[in-house]
Amino acid sequence: MSNPINKKALELLFERPLEPIFTARDDGKAVFDIPDSFYSEQYSDVKEDIQSRFSEDVDIKIPLRELTKKPDLTFTQPVGKRKQFSLFNSLHRSIAARLIDILLNAEDEDLFIATCAYVKDRVNPFLFQYCYAVAVQHRKDTKNFEIKPIAEMFPQNFVEPAVFKDARAEGELVRNTGDRRHIDIPRNYTASDREEEQRMSYFREDIGVNSHHWHWHLVYPGYGDDEIVKKDRRGELFYYMHHQIIARYNVERFCNGLAKIKILNNVREPIAEGYFPKIMSSLNNRTYPGRSAFTKLHDIDREDAKLEIADLERWANRIIQAIDQGFVTDAKGNNIPLDPKKGIDILGDIIESTQLSVNPQFYGSLHNEGHNAISCCHDPDSRFLEDFGVMGDVTTAMRDPIFYRWHGYIDSIFNRHKELLSPYEDADLAFQGIHVSKFEVRIQTASQRASPNTLLTYMEKSDVDLAAGLDFGPKGNIYATFTHLQHAPFEYAINVNNADNVPKMGTCRIFICPKSDERGTLLSLNEQRLLAIELDRFAVNLVPGTNNIHQSSNSSSVTIPYERSFRKLGPKYQPTDERQLAEFRFCGCGWPEHLLLPKGRPEGMAFDLFVMISDYTGDEVQQAKDQPSVCGDSSSFCGLKDKLYPDNRSMGYPFDRRLPEKTLVELTNKFPNMSMIDVVIRYNDVIVDRKA
Repeated sequence: MSNPINKKALELLFERPLEPIFTARDDGKAVFDIPDSFYSEQYSDVKEDIQSRFSEDVDIKIPLRELTKKPDLTFTQPVGKRKQFSLFNSLHRSIAARLIDILLNAEDEDLFIATCAYVKDRVNPFLFQYCYAVAVQHRKDTKNFEIKPIAEMFPQNFVEPAVFKDARAEGELVRNTGDRRHIDIPRNYTASDREEEQRMSYFREDIGVNSHHWHWHLVYPGYGDDEIVKKDRRGELFYYMHHQIIARYNVERFCNGLAKIKILNNVREPIAEGYFPKIMSSLNNRTYPGRSAFTKLHDIDREDAKLEIADLERWANRIIQAIDQGFVTDAKGNNIPLDPKKGIDILGDIIESTQLSVNPQFYGSLHNEGHNAISCCHDPDSRFLEDFGVMGDVTTAMRDPIFYRWHGYIDSIFNRHKELLSPYEDADLAFQGIHVSKFEVRIQTASQRASPNTLLTYMEKSDVDLAAGLDFGPKGNIYATFTHLQHAPFEYAINVNNADNVPKMGTCRIFICPKSDERGTLLSLNEQRLLAIELDRFAVNLVPGTNNIHQSSNSSSVTIPYERSFRKLGPKYQPTDERQLAEFRFCGCGWPEHLLLPKGRPEGMAFDLFVMISDYTGDEVQQAKDQPSVCGDSSSFCGLKDKLYPDNRSMGYPFDRRLPEKTLVELTNKFPNMSMIDVVIRYNDVIVDRKA
């Protein structure tokens, strides 16, 4: 366990990422006392003046150990200190993997902190923060330390630039932090309503959504030591997390009168959607480049990235051929079957292209290089010295409409494999003796009993603290207010009858499916299963007779609460209860709770709400007994920290494969352990201030 000084040091290394390590942190209350050798060449001649200036009037001085052997960081130079860092770039990924290895191999926590402090001022700030966060997550002596939300470390990646001018002015002019006004982040600032894709901006540009994408890639890095990369069902998780994003996005499009995305399966065709993000890179004070409508992809010939568009086509064709054949071929020429259990995991590693790919030379890097090709399409040969666009950065990629078209194509390749698997048989779906006799959902209200099976969404205003990311800025909290979709909390009520004389364990699985598309055309079961949104999954103990199950939407296995997406750091903000503290510490990986439900429509939008109780004997996973459970409430997308994925079934079961009936009604009528009800989601077009 970290001592208090080390905890403070770990916390402060996340603050003000562009400021040198020697500047005061924590509102000027703390400073690192660094050895003379830690000063970079830029400041070595004035270090005495720096030491006296920043060491005055601080409450805490944190001494750092001298490093007897300092790491050679010349390998990081291709990612210059003012360049953008991209996890989709193969050179950048390899550099990150080497730097992570250096941080992981520090002998103890004191040396780890000292090494981080030495490295920080000598490498690209985005590269450092990513590698530092990965190392903190995966070192045994720091893995329970909470990671600061990316939106608070690099707020420029999430917030319209004009906000920062107002925020800095407020911080300088109003010294009392309690009197500072909250700066409002404008809505719909990236396009006008003449652009129909702007109807989806509340989803694409949501701070929680983009933070989730960054944090997932933080928890599941693709390169580095096997200990941090080779995690249980990692490839399948890549597939399923992104599959659910595409399903949610398509359903949100229906809510807004838009058709499903047109997948980007032709990389020679001009990209119809333009996008101008209007967010700033804090590294060089440039805005992320925009993309005009009908831009074409070109071969990439940049200093740190080379790609032929034909490579994307070759890799896709080879992967599709492997799927159609039912096997992939590894680097030694061995054929590995794509069976129903392991096939999707193998494909996930190949398509994303991690170091776990069985044959990266042959199957290439389809997902990553697709991101690169799109992100550089405005300046493919760097003749105008433009950085890559938002598609090149995991913190910003989901803002761009093309993200969903590209991932829609990636998802279609995974779905091709799933479609070729035989449909689930009755034995795969049934649970003998279990009958769902009643199923309903209600909004949770304090004053009166709400009508059943009607859910409510609306817009809400919440705050995010920008202070930690405002380098060389004022002291104290500086809040910005952003508007996001929200839903009224609700509760499922499920009555389950166990006809046997012995208790049984089951897993309750809840999904919501759209009934129709944007034109009101009813969807087939096979269309619905590809759009099925997972809402929850939890174990249930079923005693003989009737079991009344109540589950709150706040307990979803998919989401993390707002407080964990945008939490503050430091002991005074942490729970004191041991169980709650363990939950608090798990890295913030999970879908944002405020986007659990689709938006719906003002007049109401009809959905099918599905529940299934599956047999726990087919669901159970034997975990190591010496590993405590840490915050498994977002396990559907993020798994469990340092544990096996907590469900033996395929991710998305039972909607991951074709089903034996033609409609959802027929399916639930056939299997008594399933039920379906009609629900309506009604969107109330108001903005409500978030309650503290």
